Amino acid sequence: MQVWPGQAYPLGATYDGAGTNFAVFSEAADRIELCLLHDDGSETAIELRETDAFVRHAYLPGIMPGQRYGFRVHGPYEPERGQRCNSAKLLLDPYAKAISGSIDWGEEVYGYHFGAPDERNDLDSAPHTMSSVVVNPYFDWGDDRLPRTEYHQTVLYEAHVKGLTMLHPGLPDELRGTYAALAHPAVIEHLTELGVTALELMPVHQFVNDHRLVDMGLNNYWGYNTIGFFAPHNAYASWGDRGQQVLEFKSAVRALHEAGIEVILDVVYNHTAEGNHLGPTLSFKGLDNASYYRLTDDPTYYMDTTGTGNSLLMRSPHVLQLIMDSLRYWVTEMHVDGFRFDLAATLARQFHEVDRLSSFFDLVQQDPVVSQVKLIAEPWDVGEGGYQVGNFPPLWTEWNGKYRDTVRDLWRGEPQTLAEFASRLTGSSDLYQNDGRRPLASINFVTCHDGFTMHDLVSYNEKHNEANGEDNNDGESHNRSWNCGVEGETDDPGVLALRARQHRNFTATLLLSQGVPMLSHGDEFARTQGGNNNAYCQDNELSWVPWPEDGSELLEFTRAMVRLRREHPVFRRRRFFHGRPVEGTHDELSDIAWFTPAGKEMTDDDWGSTQSRALSVFLNGNAISEPGPRGERITDDSFLLLFNASPKTLDFVVPVDHGRRWQVIVDTSRDGGVPAGTGEKIDAGDSITMPDRSMVVLQRPA
Repeated sequence: MQVWPGQAYPLGATYDGAGTNFAVFSEAADRIELCLLHDDGSETAIELRETDAFVRHAYLPGIMPGQRYGFRVHGPYEPERGQRCNSAKLLLDPYAKAISGSIDWGEEVYGYHFGAPDERNDLDSAPHTMSSVVVNPYFDWGDDRLPRTEYHQTVLYEAHVKGLTMLHPGLPDELRGTYAALAHPAVIEHLTELGVTALELMPVHQFVNDHRLVDMGLNNYWGYNTIGFFAPHNAYASWGDRGQQVLEFKSAVRALHEAGIEVILDVVYNHTAEGNHLGPTLSFKGLDNASYYRLTDDPTYYMDTTGTGNSLLMRSPHVLQLIMDSLRYWVTEMHVDGFRFDLAATLARQFHEVDRLSSFFDLVQQDPVVSQVKLIAEPWDVGEGGYQVGNFPPLWTEWNGKYRDTVRDLWRGEPQTLAEFASRLTGSSDLYQNDGRRPLASINFVTCHDGFTMHDLVSYNEKHNEANGEDNNDGESHNRSWNCGVEGETDDPGVLALRARQHRNFTATLLLSQGVPMLSHGDEFARTQGGNNNAYCQDNELSWVPWPEDGSELLEFTRAMVRLRREHPVFRRRRFFHGRPVEGTHDELSDIAWFTPAGKEMTDDDWGSTQSRALSVFLNGNAISEPGPRGERITDDSFLLLFNASPKTLDFVVPVDHGRRWQVIVDTSRDGGVPAGTGEKIDAGDSITMPDRSMVVLQRPA
């Protein structure tokens, strides 16, 4: 076999049509072997003799796509000094574009012997671990282009590749649970009819099913356990895992783009699947442990701000390069439209504290590719000082956990929530205005993959995670949920009616709030997980979306709320409210006004009252301050949103000075929620009787 010197960049395996260049970084290694793997179980080892800046490389003519490979690293195995090299362990390429196979858990994939963690383990891991794959980078994208939907027009839909598609009755069995299923017309039709503009996919980077879960007969369903930051997860491919997963993912992105739907990836750059000092040796740990991971003062052990055993070393230039190369790859080669960063506060821990000016954010800010796509932070981690909602740099948007908590508190009847609810409803200016960001920095959500579904939020007071095998000790215990009087499923018609009303309240509130709304997959069908609020290991019908054959009343209501938002810019302003008349609009009314149920403007006493759980808000469609895309003035109808989160029926008076005649377009107390255009007319000064825990929306034409 010919071996040419090759190039040190790009890292990974790069096929050029005639052969493949291999390049891998390790400062710790004394010697690295590239191992070409054959289907009969044998391997051909080639020493990478060329070295540039600790990157070993070679070019092999004739090595084609589909070739499986790995690395064996000869170097120090000195855990007490932070290094764990062991040539008996076949290592994945950190830059592998595809990964084949799965892990056969046993002592072979660990660097030590079970029961003797200080004793080096030289058992060969090759027959028991995954392998990297050379891929063909060429793909016919046709005229594909990123939709580049503006944030103020965006409706996010968080979904799991398998969970969304596994039970869809319109899909062939062989496509269910795969990337190809996302591209199927039946799935795309649902998303477009719902009004979704962006599909936020839970992790699709190659991840690992944890040894502990496999032993328990469970799986890492969510996928927050990455081992390959460039490779699409192979179990979601219907065609094969020798590079076919790359083509299948690209085909899905192309199909979604054709429907005008963006693809946003939930990415996990804060840790890897190798765990702590007792974890397996799969890739980074055996290549150069001290360069990739945050170690404690005793380098035998790992700093953990993620709750997974390890954290990547964000002050290492090689880690930063890996992350930025990965992000650019998914944008330029896979055509994705943005990223949601899991436990993003960890990415800001350059040293110990969370630092919004850390190197990672500097790199993103100046990168001509990554800075131009949607960047969404999960603004917390489990380390000290890790809750950082509102503290990310101006380029970023954030999952607004305070929005979730406040909206849940309002509708379950918590006292003294009105003032904070008003801030969350109007875009959370207290969090985002001072650093130059806009309401669109707030990604609003009531539910997501982590926690209760919307159905369970109104059906359970307590978590019920017994199926996870941890004696119900896992998952969040404080859910801000309310079961409406009965824990779990019931046939009580009164309880069922209240739950349906609460579900409509949450949906309408979410979609009519300023900011960017995010729906959780299956909530439009009232999906339940039986009270399990931590279904990370439940790869079964408990967590898969059940698709009703004939749709549902709730689905129609959700579509109506998305449509109402889409048709009226007053619900998706790009600037914060001023709280006063807007210059140049010739309207003496303020752009926003708040009222008590009696129709009087709210006072400080009203905002601070411990008993107040009801208010209404006027949104002036004639006082939108931001211009349209061509500088034109934007005008809209005006709306009055009435919220009765109290446990009793209240009469709401329509304010007398903010419009003569109104029409009811939403009433969550009625079956179906009264879709737009069918409600009765209401005059100024009239009162509306609103049952407990209900919401009404009134519309006044411009």
